[in-house]
Amino acid sequence: MAERSYTSREELDQYGFHPGVTIMAPVVCILLQAMLPKTFPWLLHLDLPLIATIFFAVSRRSPIAGTVTGTLIGLFQDGLTNHPFGVEGIAKGVVGYVAASLGFAVDIENVINRVALVFTLSLCQSGLLYLIAHWLLGQTSYQLLPVDELVSAVANSVVAIPVFYVLDRFRIRD
Repeated sequence: MAERSYTSREELDQYGFHPGVTIMAPVVCILLQAMLPKTFPWLLHLDLPLIATIFFAVSRRSPIAGTVTGTLIGLFQDGLTNHPFGVEGIAKGVVGYVAASLGFAVDIENVINRVALVFTLSLCQSGLLYLIAHWLLGQTSYQLLPVDELVSAVANSVVAIPVFYVLDRFRIRD
């Protein structure tokens, strides 16, 4: 008996991007992340590099590419902060892997799915950062504040909608 697939071809397509977009979008997100909270402290809850990591990982639907993208974005972000080098790289690498893996199971074109994905992965990254800082590096001063993490996850989810919309315009079907 023949099996039928209820997944459309569009849901399985992987997307590529022009090399300029692949490099410039994360760089712009990282630079904005480094500069904007100095002027507007309330933007400290926002994590633009995380949004870029999730977008590119989900669009490409390749766990290897998602891991590499997340790791490179995280390492570049680590280079602009006073945090130990590699912490953001590890966390964003894991988030990139999970996002790319979920890209096969989730309809990424649906706004509700995108918001839920960014919200969940934002909370997961916060947990990973806590585990890395507290348990691996022994920084007992690093605290996980649930209300702040929820505010960050909501802020990332809200900002991800227009960012994803803009970056969707640069997709090229592989």
